[in-house]
Amino acid sequence: MSQYKALADDIIRHVGGKDNVKSVFHCATRLRFKLKDEKKADPETLKQHDGVITVVQSGGQFRVVIGNNVPYVYQDVVAAGGFQTSSNEEEEKTGVFNRLIDVIAGIFTPILGPMAGSGLLKGLLAILVALGLLTQDMGTYIVLNAAADALFYFLPVILGHSAAKKFGGNPYIGMIIGGALVYPAIVAMQGAGETLTFLNLPVVLMSYASSVIPIILATYVSSKVETFFNKRTHEAVRNFTTPMMALLIVVPLTFLAIGPVATYASQGLANGYSFLYGLSPIVAIAFIGAFWQVLVMFGLHWGLVPIIINNLAVVGMDTIVVGVLMATFGQVGATLAITLKARDPKTKGLGTSSSIAGVFGITEPAIYGLTLPRKKPFVFGMIGGAAGGVVGGMLGTAAYAMGGLGVFSVPVMIPATGLDMTFYGALIGMVVATVVSFGLTFVLHQEVAPTETPRVEPAPVLADHVGTPVSSPVKGEVVALEAVRDEVFSSGAMGKGIAIMPSEGVVYAPFDGEVVTIFQSKHAIGLRSDSGVEVLIHVGLDTVQLEGQHFESHVENGQRVKEGDVLVTFDLEAIAKAGYDTITPVIVTNTGNYLDVLPTHIGVVEPNHDVLRVLA
Repeated sequence: MSQYKALADDIIRHVGGKDNVKSVFHCATRLRFKLKDEKKADPETLKQHDGVITVVQSGGQFRVVIGNNVPYVYQDVVAAGGFQTSSNEEEEKTGVFNRLIDVIAGIFTPILGPMAGSGLLKGLLAILVALGLLTQDMGTYIVLNAAADALFYFLPVILGHSAAKKFGGNPYIGMIIGGALVYPAIVAMQGAGETLTFLNLPVVLMSYASSVIPIILATYVSSKVETFFNKRTHEAVRNFTTPMMALLIVVPLTFLAIGPVATYASQGLANGYSFLYGLSPIVAIAFIGAFWQVLVMFGLHWGLVPIIINNLAVVGMDTIVVGVLMATFGQVGATLAITLKARDPKTKGLGTSSSIAGVFGITEPAIYGLTLPRKKPFVFGMIGGAAGGVVGGMLGTAAYAMGGLGVFSVPVMIPATGLDMTFYGALIGMVVATVVSFGLTFVLHQEVAPTETPRVEPAPVLADHVGTPVSSPVKGEVVALEAVRDEVFSSGAMGKGIAIMPSEGVVYAPFDGEVVTIFQSKHAIGLRSDSGVEVLIHVGLDTVQLEGQHFESHVENGQRVKEGDVLVTFDLEAIAKAGYDTITPVIVTNTGNYLDVLPTHIGVVEPNHDVLRVLA
């Protein structure tokens, strides 16, 4: 029996029993429960348990802090409760609406980058034509337009791949189904107005180029067909009989029923949006300008992405993108005002980089790092976005392709007829959104003077032979553990140590020893020195939610390391831009085994310079 079995049973009992648990995950130090009713839990009793360091309740999570042994405790908790395993925190999707949002995000996320690039190229061509540098009958234009338009024309093929992956089907079968929808011979028949039958059943010929909904529904059906035949076909022939049956069933079914029904639904969706937009273009775009960032925060913006693409395919234009542009520059204006008013150099630095990122459409650093924590500036950014949306609605601004974010979306707002006031509405709206949010924030928001970060008090000078040295695992500035905005670390519950504000993205071994735990998300690593000192290095706060993105591990569990070996590399700038605090706690997790743990350095430190002494 596992040594953690009794602890796991006690944890489950004191969180209200397994029936009270929605889900459980773990990060570097703690079990993270989502409970049906937190009132049924008994955190005070759990805190007194020998195997539990403390309990933290925040953000809808019930967090049981275990320490370095959390992976082993987690395994026994999952086994005892019969819970689904997961080593990283994931968003729990419940209800039809949340599952729909999850499906849409999974399908469209992989193609948004190439789609934005193609849209930008189309915008560039529109600019060159408007300036008279190219004409549409020139060979240069034809070649570049093929490059720009290929993704949109063959969108069913590309969506067939990503949708099939999301639904658990064969991505290449999804691509083949999409290819059938835009097969040249069938496209030619549809263009010529000819008729087609399949087994004497009439086929409704429609244009599926640039379509969205038909291929998504078709690949969903295909995934079910594949599952059916995979379970009932011998493995010796499964690899080719299942694809054959899927294509044999789904392609005709798509032409006969799925495609026409989905196309009519697509047209109805586009016409419905056009009707609402026609009632008041100003209100429609102003609403998106005001609330887009709120939708992004809750992940609900994915519900509008297929509507944008569908509008472009059916109507040839979209106005939601205009509101997104205004929402972006609303936050940029508020961020600029905070930056100018700030007296804290760190706030000024973050504000400058966040403003630049916002211009190019990346607003997360500005929102999570500056405007949202201060509340009023975020609201002023929403007001600025709405004001810009009013301008865009008044001047009839629209997008004619899927472009990039921020200023990169402007080129796709050039109409085929050339530069006119509808296009200039985008530029004027951007300025209005920025100026309004900047003005409101600058006048009405009072920037609080920064509080001084606690400093580390160095220990008295110690002889080289006194205590076990622990070297700095990262390059940066040493600060007190109390400066960490996570009470599990700052309270010393995990053990004594320091924190470092890193200036480069490399984690080095602080001594000769062994890798005890390298987490799947690669944001934290546990080590044990040859003398028995156990150290946790935790890069950033809540960076487990990045699920390994921006991190790369260079060691594995059980590996021997020498002081100075590279353990983990990480993209410091990308993590900060994603809105995460990069402060890195360095904790001696078995502090209780020693007389004391003393900091030995203040200020800027280089890797492998002593920062702690562990006294036996």
